[in-house]
Amino acid sequence: MFEKEKLTFHPISLEDKEWMTQKLREDEFSACEYAFANNFMWSEVFEVEVGQVYDCGIIRYRRRGDFSYSFPFGNGDKKKAVVLLRGICAAHEYKLHMYPIEEKARKLLMEWFPGEFELDANRDSFDYVYTVEKLSTLKGKKLHGKRNHIARFKDEDDWSYETLGRDNIDECRKMAKLWIDQREEKWNEEMEQEMRVLEKAFVYFDELGLFGGVLRKKGEIVAFTIGERLNSDTMVVHFEKAYPELQGAYPMINQQFVLDRGQEFAYVNREEDTGDLGLRKAKLSYYPDALIKKYSAVESRVVFANEMDEEAIMDLWKQCFGDTKEYIQMYLERRFTTENMLVIHEDGRPVSMASFLPVQIMINGEMIEARYVYAVGTLLEYRKKGYAAEIIRYAFEKYQMPLILQPAEEELDKYYAGMGFVKAFAASPCWYFESSLEYKQVEMTVASEINESAWSMQEVQVKEYKALRDAYFDGEGYVSWDEQAIDYAIVENAFCGGETYKLVNGKKEELLMYRKEDNRLRVVETTLEEQELKELLPMLMRKNACSEAFAQNAGGMILLPETIVWEEKKGYLNLTLG
Repeated sequence: MFEKEKLTFHPISLEDKEWMTQKLREDEFSACEYAFANNFMWSEVFEVEVGQVYDCGIIRYRRRGDFSYSFPFGNGDKKKAVVLLRGICAAHEYKLHMYPIEEKARKLLMEWFPGEFELDANRDSFDYVYTVEKLSTLKGKKLHGKRNHIARFKDEDDWSYETLGRDNIDECRKMAKLWIDQREEKWNEEMEQEMRVLEKAFVYFDELGLFGGVLRKKGEIVAFTIGERLNSDTMVVHFEKAYPELQGAYPMINQQFVLDRGQEFAYVNREEDTGDLGLRKAKLSYYPDALIKKYSAVESRVVFANEMDEEAIMDLWKQCFGDTKEYIQMYLERRFTTENMLVIHEDGRPVSMASFLPVQIMINGEMIEARYVYAVGTLLEYRKKGYAAEIIRYAFEKYQMPLILQPAEEELDKYYAGMGFVKAFAASPCWYFESSLEYKQVEMTVASEINESAWSMQEVQVKEYKALRDAYFDGEGYVSWDEQAIDYAIVENAFCGGETYKLVNGKKEELLMYRKEDNRLRVVETTLEEQELKELLPMLMRKNACSEAFAQNAGGMILLPETIVWEEKKGYLNLTLG
């Protein structure tokens, strides 16, 4: 056991700047939250408190009643600090939550506490990082538009740039007030908070070590920006305000600020987009050189699988489903992410798992996000403990969206029904096509029949497949896969000896995916009408030396959140990855 030190927190103040800055610099974190001024400015919104233990600094946040802690920073014993935090949280009967967790901290948590923290990343919180050279020069075809906007801003040669400081802060306040007035119809609580934080930045500008820039047009301030040093090679931009109707004001203040204050750095962190689509588009338009992935870490029995679990997952998968090592590797390389497979650990390894793959489903005329439940399995010696059900219930609570699955065996219907899943995507009748065709000179016969057929069989691209599939099956209950999933389905089908084609007959285009299973030809998915398909089957059966062909949509089940009422509960579920 570690010898425990005492950890006390107090509201962050200017007196904390020296020691916190020192400890933050010892770690060189890249996330915008690991900057002293940022925490001080937002202290009232998030009730920011700070403390020191085991020669590490820790920041504590509180919002809507819940505590969250930073990952320990500094050259001290971070593992001891985390153990202490876990003990404090346990004593108060809540789970430790830490944010933000950068990649190096994520790996440490996985190493120190395997299977004990759910580590989840939200794209809305990723920081955008650019090189100083890119923002200074705006070179290249991709940034041609930015250069044009700046050129238009400079056309009348009535602009100037200056450093932000005590002599022009009041003018920036007035400009910010006008900026607010122009957005009165869009005003919300988040904007109100940001304005309070901006005012704190103005009041303590010098004490916090902030720096900024001001852009004028005809003598009037039309844009300003504020930032600070984040680490040894990165500055972070906290605020950037400009009149959007003034062409070039935003790219101009961005460039001039970097030219003025960014040259001693290699990178500029322009913070996250918070899920605002307009802001995301603006930040992406500069083509970031990196996105800083930030995780939340929460103590949990059900956790996301990670790259360190690969060998154990392969063993678990093989024992549950009997697939080859090559097949499992193909899936893990193409479909596995650290945010779509949940596991439970016992005895130092994952013993139960389930994947939750993103899909969309048409419910009540609207395409909504859902998760397809795939590869649910538990090692034999750990069964009958409810692990798989626990994982599924955890996922349902976490994702707050429909869960869709296709039971591998009919007897599993009752098992899933016990969790609230109901029958949907009614199974179609399984039809068979039999033939006693001779298979001599198969290749010659097939080539001849293809040439004589009205259909031209062509290689299909992923985008084409998705477009044709979406257009044909579109309707209530249709489960739509994204391009990554479609690509995997085509690759997986080929791995299993199958083929996928676009069939062209004049202006008509159809899809056909099939594979050989023993002496039978299985039609995995097609947009052909049944009669059209049966006209092609003799040729395909000759090609694959099959005496029987079959097709069937096996149906499936769905678990709906209470917020979604769906009376229809039928649709099309197919192409289910195996």
